[in-house]
Amino acid sequence: MPKSKPKSKRKSGTAKQQPSTDKPPLSKKEEQAQKRQAARERQELFKVLTPVAVAAALIGLLLFAVKGPVLGVGGAGGLLVLVLSFKYPRQALWFFLIYMPFSGTITYSVGKGNALFQLAKDGFYFPALIALVQEWKRRRLPFVVNKKLMTPLMILLGVCILTILLVNGSQQFAAACSSLPNGGRGMLCRDKMPIGVGILGLKVFMGYIPLMTCGYYLIRNKKEFLFLTRLHVVLALICCGLGIVQYLFLVTGRCVGTRNLTGADLFKATLDARCLIGGSLVYSPQVGMIRLPGTFVAPWQWAWFLISNTFFTFASAFSDPSLLWQIASFAGLASVFVNAVISGQRIALALVPVFVVILLVLTGQIANLKRFLPIAGGLGGLGAIAMALFPQVIAERVQSFIDRWNASPPTEFIANQAEFTSEGAGLLGKGLGRATNSARIFGETKLIETWFPKVLYELGPIGLLAFLFFVTVLTVITFKVYRSVKDRSLRSYGACFWVFILFISYNTYYYPLDVDPVAVYYWLFAGVLLKLPELDRQEQEKLLEAEPDPLPAKKKKLR
Repeated sequence: MPKSKPKSKRKSGTAKQQPSTDKPPLSKKEEQAQKRQAARERQELFKVLTPVAVAAALIGLLLFAVKGPVLGVGGAGGLLVLVLSFKYPRQALWFFLIYMPFSGTITYSVGKGNALFQLAKDGFYFPALIALVQEWKRRRLPFVVNKKLMTPLMILLGVCILTILLVNGSQQFAAACSSLPNGGRGMLCRDKMPIGVGILGLKVFMGYIPLMTCGYYLIRNKKEFLFLTRLHVVLALICCGLGIVQYLFLVTGRCVGTRNLTGADLFKATLDARCLIGGSLVYSPQVGMIRLPGTFVAPWQWAWFLISNTFFTFASAFSDPSLLWQIASFAGLASVFVNAVISGQRIALALVPVFVVILLVLTGQIANLKRFLPIAGGLGGLGAIAMALFPQVIAERVQSFIDRWNASPPTEFIANQAEFTSEGAGLLGKGLGRATNSARIFGETKLIETWFPKVLYELGPIGLLAFLFFVTVLTVITFKVYRSVKDRSLRSYGACFWVFILFISYNTYYYPLDVDPVAVYYWLFAGVLLKLPELDRQEQEKLLEAEPDPLPAKKKKLR
């Protein structure tokens, strides 16, 4: 017994040296201070909300009387969103990320296709951005979070401004196209408002680049980082679940789709065939033509949502520290697979499984057998069950992909687009926004369905080189950044995000960087990836603090 007492003292001494994980209880003064702070915040919100709500109600009633209920609701809600987003920018960014995947559904279910609802997501983003820029200036925080990005970003912005001034500007002050022979085709002339085309083209082309900075400052610690990744897992589960329900409604006949149409209409997406969520779709199973939009406006946007969420759900399935969220992420990844098959989107059907294999290799998860084997077995089992239950559906999708590839190989399609856009483009192109679909309200635009030819058409070879220089520098920097991270979980996340950035940076098939969701996800997660070293440093400091102090050395007795 006497010998056990020193041991117990040593244990208790060691235990005292270990920092407690529980936060110390707040004193009465601290509790009162927190209550006063909460009361001040409620009072401030009430002061802001009351006059804005009154003004929104008046505007809504006026628009309701003049233009109808849709614009009345949109006008009142729009004013509230603009003011509150400026007042609470961080919360507005979170709402922006949540609203975006459902914007197509809300546009057509609530707004009946009104353009005001299509711009609603920017009502969260731009007021929040203005408020955050003011905050960054006040706190003397850099707008460009990595100094090496400053030069390529300024070069790209300079080329865009130069194009607006010289190309769009010369078109603005030229003779009207309607006054020239053949409507001014092939000649320098003015159609509607070329400067407006350029400004809107600049907004589409570079408007979401500040999301890099927003993402960098939005995530302050690992807890918020995990909230972001888990939020996207939840969004993937909800959107993909709705996509499956949409498909079942069409299969069971609750939605007719385009199956009762004839001729060429069987192959055209139309809003009249809209089913439950999203926008226009094609569902003509008798001719093997299915293109579903999910929760988005157009089917091809849904395809790129599925491709993007392959990276996000995969990252969380293998990297999230919580087993529950790993299972949820695996379910999200499985739902992405299912929608890639049933939605009829050939590019999603081709790229989703390919990127899963690439991510398994590049993130080193194949070597992690404890995690790899269960997930690979689950995905394999899911694929086997799907092939057993829906053999005809899968066969049709694969055959449709093969037929489309044979009829119009992507390489040939891209080459034809590049040849068309390079003819007479000039050093600065034919004007910023001239191949941007949303800018057509200000003038004539061309439909160019590949990204690099589109940039070449609008900005010329100088602009294309400036863009490639910018994204190349960004890709190299983000690679070095994620490789410098020591925390295994954060490093695995970084690898997944970097592969996404690498792919989108040099992808030229279609133009995902022009519209959501990729235009948002690309820049946002680039900023989050740049933040990983700071999060890693915080985690390393926590580990050092958690280590017990070394016991003092015993003094040797002199003999």
